[in-house]
Amino acid sequence: MRKLAAKLRAAGHKVVETREPGGTATGEKIRRVLLDSKTHGLSPMAEMALMFASRAQHIAEVIQPALEHGHIVLCDRFTDSTEAYQGSGRKLGSDAVLELHRILCGDLQPDLTILLDSDPGKSIGRARRRNQGAADRANKSAVKHTDENRFEQETRTFFARVHQGYLAIAAREPQRVGLVDARGTPGQTHRRIVEVVRKKLRL
Repeated sequence: MRKLAAKLRAAGHKVVETREPGGTATGEKIRRVLLDSKTHGLSPMAEMALMFASRAQHIAEVIQPALEHGHIVLCDRFTDSTEAYQGSGRKLGSDAVLELHRILCGDLQPDLTILLDSDPGKSIGRARRRNQGAADRANKSAVKHTDENRFEQETRTFFARVHQGYLAIAAREPQRVGLVDARGTPGQTHRRIVEVVRKKLRL
């Protein structure tokens, strides 16, 4: 996302980078609850509700104002992730996710969603290494580290359902979702992303 933002800014666009869950002070507090591996007993429905609580605040505080000022908003995850993780992974179904999105998010849709398609097992391995690296750096610098391992502790079966959920969204909405093969190098993946953005958004 940072590389894409830099490319767009170099072309003269004003860009806001943000993420979910999080993106606001309130959202970051919710993020800590959702991703902390010490959060036990959270029901799938509560998990989904917290995702949308963070998102509703995020839209009101960050995304909508940026769009009204004519900025491009790059968001790391949005409702598609909730549909994949809670709808498919937690088996809550797509209907509940899409209805909450309609009610709580005003049915706001991205102009383009970039789906990075890779092997789920390798993706989880990278996420675990990233979280461990963050923990190691925090320990060396004596800075408090936020544990974000709760989802990474899930089973391969769970992530297989999530992966299939993402692919189902891409098949359902090919006009919005750009599927990018992310099995190559970071540079190759970046070039593929830029090409999708140019083609879909004419930027």
